[in-house]
Amino acid sequence: MRKVAVTNNQERSSNKKKSLLLEELYASEERYRRLFESAKDGILILDAETGKIVDVNPFLIELLGYSKKNLIEKSIWEIGAFKDIYKNKAKFLELQKTEYVRYDDLPLVTSNGRKIYVEFVSNVYLANNIKVIQCNIRDITENRQIKKQIEESEEKFRIITENSADAILITDKEGKYIYVNRQAVDLLGYPKEELLTFTLADISPKNKIEEYLQFFQQLVATGSYYSEIELVRKDGSYVDTDLNAVRLPNGWVYSSCRDISKRKTLETDLIKEKERAEESDRLKSAFLANMSHEIRTPMNGILGFTELLKNLNLKDEEQQEFIQIIEKSGNRMLSILNDIISISRIESYQIEVSVSETNVNEQLEYIYHFFKLEAEHKKLQFSFNKTLPKIKAFLKTDREKVYAVLTNLVKNAIKFTETGSIELGVLKYDRFFEFYVKDSGPGVPEEQKEFIFERFRQGSETLNRNYEGAGLGLSISKAYIEMLGGKIWVENNTGRNGNARGATFYFTIPIRPKESNQITLDIKSEEMTKNEARKLNILIVENDKMSEILLIKMVEGLTRNIIKATTGVEAVEICRKNPDIDLILMDINMPEMDGYVATRKIREFNKEVVIIAQTAYALAGDREKSIAAGCNDYIAKPIDRGNLRVMVYSYFSEENETTKWANDVTNYKSYVTV
Repeated sequence: MRKVAVTNNQERSSNKKKSLLLEELYASEERYRRLFESAKDGILILDAETGKIVDVNPFLIELLGYSKKNLIEKSIWEIGAFKDIYKNKAKFLELQKTEYVRYDDLPLVTSNGRKIYVEFVSNVYLANNIKVIQCNIRDITENRQIKKQIEESEEKFRIITENSADAILITDKEGKYIYVNRQAVDLLGYPKEELLTFTLADISPKNKIEEYLQFFQQLVATGSYYSEIELVRKDGSYVDTDLNAVRLPNGWVYSSCRDISKRKTLETDLIKEKERAEESDRLKSAFLANMSHEIRTPMNGILGFTELLKNLNLKDEEQQEFIQIIEKSGNRMLSILNDIISISRIESYQIEVSVSETNVNEQLEYIYHFFKLEAEHKKLQFSFNKTLPKIKAFLKTDREKVYAVLTNLVKNAIKFTETGSIELGVLKYDRFFEFYVKDSGPGVPEEQKEFIFERFRQGSETLNRNYEGAGLGLSISKAYIEMLGGKIWVENNTGRNGNARGATFYFTIPIRPKESNQITLDIKSEEMTKNEARKLNILIVENDKMSEILLIKMVEGLTRNIIKATTGVEAVEICRKNPDIDLILMDINMPEMDGYVATRKIREFNKEVVIIAQTAYALAGDREKSIAAGCNDYIAKPIDRGNLRVMVYSYFSEENETTKWANDVTNYKSYVTV
C-alpha cells in the first residue's frame, strides 16, 4: 500500500508540474496558441529534461500521420519518424547541452512509410524557469524536388553551353555578364573571372558602343535581336561575330555568338575575285578591240600597198617607198603576234630558262647601236652608260630574256618620248646587276604604277590612244624578270624644279657564279654569206607555195640544185631516190605525214643529210622536239634570211673558214635558244 501511495504522489506531482508548465506557456499567450494551431509548419514542444512530447500542432500531426494521442507523453526517440535524429537518450542529452540543432535537408518517414524531407530547427529555452525544447519542422519535399529539377536542368544547360560550338554569354537586367562559357573565353581571350565583371560596352569597339547599347535596349523592348557585330579581344584585335540574342522570362539576356571571321574573309575574297573577273573581262574586251585595231592597221598597209605595187607605171622611188611601208607593216604585225605568243606561253607555263654567260657591256652596246638610228630619227639624244670594267661585266643568266626586256623598255622609251633624251645603263652591286632605261617622256601616273605591268593593261585603254602596241610588253618583261629571280619597277624622274620629268624603268638580275668561257655577241650574218659555202643540193619540203618561193630566194647563191616536195610522204620518197641531197628544209606542219614523222623515216636510211626544221608554231619545246625527231637544227617562221644563211653556213662552210666563224655560230645558237 505504501508503494502505491508513493506512486500516486509522484503522478500527482508530475501532473501538477505539467499543469504549471502549460499554464505558463499558454495562459497569458492566447495569441501564441492561435499561431501555434494555425501554423503551416510543424511545431513540436518537448520537456527539455525528460524528452517527452508536451504538445504538437495540427500541421505536424497531419504531416507525420500520427494521432496526437500517439505522440503526447512519449519520448521523441520513441517516435519512428525521429529515430534517426535521436537514437537514444544520450543523443538527446547532447541536444540539451548544445541547446541548438539544425538540419537543412533531413529525411523523415511518416506513419505510412512515406519518405519526406524537412528543415528541422530545435532550440532550448526557459519558460518560468522550466527548460523546454521547441522544434520547428518545415516540409521541403516539394521544394527539394523542384530544386533538384532546377539543378538537373542547370546541369543540362551547363553541358549544352559548355560543349556548344558558339560562345554563350548571359547578362542580367543591367547588362552585366553573369555567365560565360568556355568558347566565349577562347573567343575573346579574357579569363572567365574578368569577363564576369564586364558589360557589353567593355568588349565593344569604341566607335560602336552607342550603337551596341541601342541594340541592347531594342532587345529588352522586343525580346530578340539578330545582327553581325564586331567584338574586341583582350589583345585589341577585332573579331566578326554572328550574334543571336533573346530576352529570358526573368529579364536576363541570353546571347549566342559565332566567330564568322573566316566567312567574312571568304566573302571579301569572293567579292574581290568577282571584281577581278569582271575587270579581267573588261580588260580582255579592251584588249581584243585593241588587237583588232593593231592587226588590221598593218594588214591594211600590207594589202593596200601590195595592190598599188601591181601598177606597172610606178616609179622606182615609189616602188621602194611602198616596199618599205609593207616591210614596216609586216614587222609591226610580227611584233604583235610575237607578244601574243609570248604571253600565251607564259600563261601556260611553257617558257623555259636557258642560262648561259653574257657580256653585259656588249649586250647594252648592241641594243644601243640597234636603236640609235630610230632615236635619232625622232631627234632624241640616246646614250648608254658603259661603266663596268670588262672583267666585271659578265653575268650568268638567260641573256635572250634580258635582251627581250631591254629591247622592250627601249622601244617603249622611244615610242613615248617626243623630245629630250633616253639613257640605257647598268650598275653592279654585291648580289645583283641593276639595269635601267631612263627617258624624258610623260612619265607614269601614280594611279597606273600598280597595274602597268599587268596583262592586257596599257596606260590608256581607249581606242583614241596616240601609240600603237598590244600593251603586253611590260607584262611579258615582268614575267621574264621574275623567272630570272629579279624584280622590275618604275619611278618617275624629278627635275631640278621638283616637277616630274619622264620615268625610269629598273630591273634587277641576281648574280650567279660566272663561267670561264666568255662569249661575245657579234652576229654579222650578211658578211658570213660572202664566204661562200660549197654549192648544195637542197630539198625544200613545204606545202605553202608562198613560203616555198620565199625559201628558194633565201638560199640563192648556196645551191647547186633545188628539189621541192609538198608532203612528208613525198619528201621521204625523194630522199630514197636522191642520196646526194645535202640539206633538207623540213616544214613541220604538213598533210599526210608531218615533218617529225618524215624526219624519223629519213633517218632510218640516211644519217648524214642535214635537216633543218622550220615551223610557224614556235612554241616552247618545239626545238627540243625537232632535235629528238632527228633534225640537226630548228628555225621559226617568219624566217630571217640572214639567220637562215648563218645556220646553213655553220654546217657547210669550208674547213679553213670554220674556225673563223665558230664563236659567232656558237653565239648564234645559244642566242636563239628560249
